[in-house]
Amino acid sequence: MSNAKFEVFVSSRNSQYYFRLKSGNGEIILGSEGYVSKQGCLNGIASVKANSPYDSRYQRKNAVYNYTFNLTGRNGEIIGRSENYTSLAGRENGIVAVKRDAPAAPIVDLV
Repeated sequence: MSNAKFEVFVSSRNSQYYFRLKSGNGEIILGSEGYVSKQGCLNGIASVKANSPYDSRYQRKNAVYNYTFNLTGRNGEIIGRSENYTSLAGRENGIVAVKRDAPAAPIVDLV
């Protein structure tokens, strides 16, 4: 059983709402763009939960020693961004973790 969770928080830098998906070991595996409202942020989480199981929703990015992915919605807009990975295998493991954990992860409100 996974202890992954979504955390909702407000940035002290710009007062916008953000979410992050943390794995069971506390590592951030997906982060959001800023949202003006908390409801918008919660809608973003709902979209991640709905789209994360589908491999076609992941945009994989490759650079030298820098591998990332974006999760997109049905409309093609980015709804979540990964952290940087130093290997291709690390990035693929991150995608597997999002697919596995996001659909059932609870939401923790840190606001």
